[in-house]
Amino acid sequence: MKKIIVLVVLFVLPITIYLFFSSGKNHFAKLPVLTENVSELTNLKSLNGEKVQLEGNITVLSFFGSDIKSKYGNVFNLTHKIYKPYHQFEDLQFVSVLESGNEKLVEALLVELNKITDADKWKFVYGSPEEIKALFKSLNSNIQLDAKLGASEVFIIDKDRNLRGRIDDKDTGTLYGFDTSSVAELNNKMEDDIKIILAEYRLALKKNNRN
Repeated sequence: MKKIIVLVVLFVLPITIYLFFSSGKNHFAKLPVLTENVSELTNLKSLNGEKVQLEGNITVLSFFGSDIKSKYGNVFNLTHKIYKPYHQFEDLQFVSVLESGNEKLVEALLVELNKITDADKWKFVYGSPEEIKALFKSLNSNIQLDAKLGASEVFIIDKDRNLRGRIDDKDTGTLYGFDTSSVAELNNKMEDDIKIILAEYRLALKKNNRN
């Protein structure tokens, strides 16, 4: 009898636990929706005329405003910690919002980024101060743009234009965006959340394919 109990504990119980957590009821694996219906990028222009949109894409959204040079450190932190490991995932894009007039500075930045990695999945869009403020306001977050229409935080937007984040972060409670000036925050929080949302969509895709 003891041998049977030991065998159950060693083999049957772990399999049962695995089947439970790998079932279709994996709601715990979803990244919470914090804001619905983030504004589309309709009025913003891209560097080369390419249509850039949130709908249908998982987007890492950033705001560099009118002073991209002051955000170089943030850009390179994000590049090394998040962009390089994950940019090849289908439907994942990185979009940075700037005030019109920064196009030449972005061209110079892209030269540097392409020395590190293939920067094709990083899109830059431009608009007026009013357009940038309207887009940022639609995030409905507790974060503010600085005087030059920039922010250190980046945001995860899902394919339905919903802002995703954390509702029970141990440091801040609700976490709307990830501070790119902090390598620790990118490593310990944003990377985990990127993995979660990518896994969520892969799981949904597999389920749809089975159906």
